Parts: sequence; structure tokens; C-alpha cells
Amino acid sequence: MTSNASNSTSNASDTYSYLGPAGTFTELALKQVEEAKGKPWRAVNNVGEALDDVVTGRSKAAVIAIENSIDGGVSATQDALATIPGLRIVGEYLVPVGFVLVARPGTKLEDVRTIAAHPVAYAQCRGWLDKNLPEHSHLPAGSNVQAATQLLDENEDGEQASVADAAIAPPTIVDHHALSVLAENIIDNPNAVTRFALVSRDQTIPKATGADKTSLIAELPTDAPGALVELLEQFSTRGVSMSLLESRPIGDALGRHRFIIDLEGHITEERIADALLGLYRFTPRVIFLGSYPRADRQPTEFDPRYADEVFVEARDWLRGLLSEEPEEPEESEPEASRDA
Repeated sequence: MTSNASNSTSNASDTYSYLGPAGTFTELALKQVEEAKGKPWRAVNNVGEALDDVVTGRSKAAVIAIENSIDGGVSATQDALATIPGLRIVGEYLVPVGFVLVARPGTKLEDVRTIAAHPVAYAQCRGWLDKNLPEHSHLPAGSNVQAATQLLDENEDGEQASVADAAIAPPTIVDHHALSVLAENIIDNPNAVTRFALVSRDQTIPKATGADKTSLIAELPTDAPGALVELLEQFSTRGVSMSLLESRPIGDALGRHRFIIDLEGHITEERIADALLGLYRFTPRVIFLGSYPRADRQPTEFDPRYADEVFVEARDWLRGLLSEEPEEPEESEPEASRDA
């Protein structure tokens, strides 16, 4: 069990899990979680272990990568959220991504043949690597920090245990381990950002802030032409914008997919609630993952035609029709006033 600088006494109900070891981008995201400050932190090896900590109660919550601005959604996270019941996203956090190429002290750039890295990080640095190390090969790793620290491991004969010559890692790696930086800023897109989610079993929905997201997963009722259009119409006809729409195979048959969706707004807002009701009627399975504050705190913008009061007024109008109460005519200005 690892913990933050507070050295708090370990307590499962207060523990927060993250993809370790220390120095990962996930740890940087966890440092942004206010309620996790001063509490024990538990480093894990993968998304599945992090979520298992939450499900079994070993941890109160876990921070996991959910989307990258270059590579899109993190498939391991999306699949886990679709198959593990009882989880809720209660917050999101953004971390700018940057990488360095590190190796054991004494290694030169021209000596590098095999590079260890997480597949997502490798893809983000592929252009630089192909240009500067055209003959290199890639050794996949569970995390970039893990790949880097294994460069320092030795076998019984005192020889390097890892077959990799270098590793892609966050710039902060040198703050924790005695590694040499062979190259800096090797990421192909300097604007890369990774979005992290704080996942919990707590079913309490955070209050609306006016700058919120609602995440869900939905399946199509049929693969007939137009089925996806019908699903999307549940949102477009209610003025609801989407910031994420990705498909993942369900796995029970070829061509069957589920859709991971992020909506701009909160479930307590009328247009979002009405869209979810329409979606529930339409799809055979919908998973509500949570409504939570946006990390960038940008207020949600929408057409005034879909404001809460418009939905309330429409329901009141329908209620009046059903109650058979006569509709009161709209007040008009007196004739004298109009002539004045």
C-alpha cells in the first residue's frame, strides 16, 4: 500500500486507488482530487485492479484514464465500466501529457533498439521514434513508469533484467528514479491531454453546477438501418449536445456494439432527464454512469428552447388538457391602449 505525503493511517474506506507506481499521469490526476488529500493512496497495476478495489471495498474510489485527446476513449476503461455493475463516475480531471525517453545511466541514444512503453504512449510518440530511431522495436508495458523502472532491475548476475534499452516515461520520472533522459518532448502532439475519471460505488449524484457532464452506455435494439440515427435523435430533438460518442464491441456476436456517450448537462436538468427517458424506452440496455462537474468548468450552452421552464410549461399544458379544464385566453391590451 502506498500513500501520499500525509502518511495517513491506512483505512480501506478512505483509500484511493490509482495506476502506479508513483510518478504516473494517473497519480498527477489523483493529486487534483480534493477529498483524497491527506488520505491513503494505493498503487495498482491496471484498470481492472483499480475497479476491483472499489467493488470489493478495498478503496473508496479509484482514478482511471477514460479518454485521450489524440487516441480517443480508453477501451479497457470503457469495457470495464460496461461490465462491472454498481460503479459511478463522480468527477473528472485533466492532465496535460508529455514524454521523455529514458534509459539506464551510460546508455546513448544511438544504442537504443528496443523501447518499452504503454501502447497509448507509444502511439503518441511514434512519429518522433520513427524519425530518430527508425530501426527500433516496441515492447508493450502495463504503464510507462513500470517500463522505466524495470530498466534498473538486475538479474542474479548483475545484468540488466529488462530486454528494453530505453522507455517512454513522464518527465517526472527522474524525480523518483535514477534514470538518464536521452530525449525530451518526444510526444508528436504537444497539445495532448488525458481525461481521468474518479469512480466510486457511491450512488449519490453530485449537485448540478451548470458546467456538468452526464456519462452513459447504451446498446442498439436492432442492427436495422437507421437504428443509430434513432438513438441519436433522443438527444438532438431535446437540444442535448454530446462531447463523446464511441462504439465498443459487445462480444456476444460479430457486428454488435455498445455506445459510450458523454452528454453536456446534468441529469437533474429537464432536457437531459427527458432524453434519458426517451433512451430508456428505445434501447434494450442503458447504463447510467453518472452526472458530475466538468473538469474545465465551462458552463453548458444550449438553445433557450430547451430550458427547464419550457419542459415544465409543456407538461402543465398537457396536464390541463387531460383535466379537461378550459384553456384561459391570453390577456390582450385594451383597445384604447392599442390606439394610444
